[in-house]
Amino acid sequence: MKKLIVWFTFALLLQSCASHNAKPDPSFPEQTAQKLFEGALVNIAGQNYRLAAQKLEAIESRFPFGPYAEQAQLYLIYVYYKLGESATAISQADRFIRQHPRHPNVDYAYYMKGKVNFMAELSALQRLFAAPVDERDAQSARQAFRDFAELLKRFPNSRYAEDARRRMIFLRDRLAAYEIHVARHYMQRKAYVAAANRAKYVIEHYPRTSVTPAALAMLYSAYKQLGLDEQAEHARL
Repeated sequence: MKKLIVWFTFALLLQSCASHNAKPDPSFPEQTAQKLFEGALVNIAGQNYRLAAQKLEAIESRFPFGPYAEQAQLYLIYVYYKLGESATAISQADRFIRQHPRHPNVDYAYYMKGKVNFMAELSALQRLFAAPVDERDAQSARQAFRDFAELLKRFPNSRYAEDARRRMIFLRDRLAAYEIHVARHYMQRKAYVAAANRAKYVIEHYPRTSVTPAALAMLYSAYKQLGLDEQAEHARL
């Protein structure tokens, strides 16, 4: 009997500890959409992005057709981005674009797609600092460039257009440098046609970048190796 009492007391203690350490319910059932949204803005200002995300998600799930739902969806793009959840941020932006293609602030969703990929590119450069920039995979840079180009195509007068253009200048240089790196690789392997094509691609698609002289020099060398003297001389002009 004593053993049973001891065991029962121990079980109650465990249950009490578990209840004490349990995470609070993030659904905020007692709060209105307005209160949740205002609270999320306060959390964002205080850089408590996780709590802000929980409140914005609660608005989406509990008030999907209310006046704060679309605003919550837009803010979630930014909050996921600040949390470092890049894939979720881009998915959220795509969903907003798909559901609200004519929303007055849909340009922000397009801009954030580019910015998320742009920052992913910078993060990759920092992680791989030991490798030369032109040798690093340019997938994020390429996608960011496409995202910003889409923004400028659809919303040339967007408030985010100027920033997108500045970032694209950096990305053009980055992508051009990567193409030159690949072209050098082809030259070393004596794949002169492939090297010429890469160098020509840089000249045609990324003109007036810091590697344009290198692209012209490589095009000249590749044509010379192929015996295309006339084309080589044209590359020197």
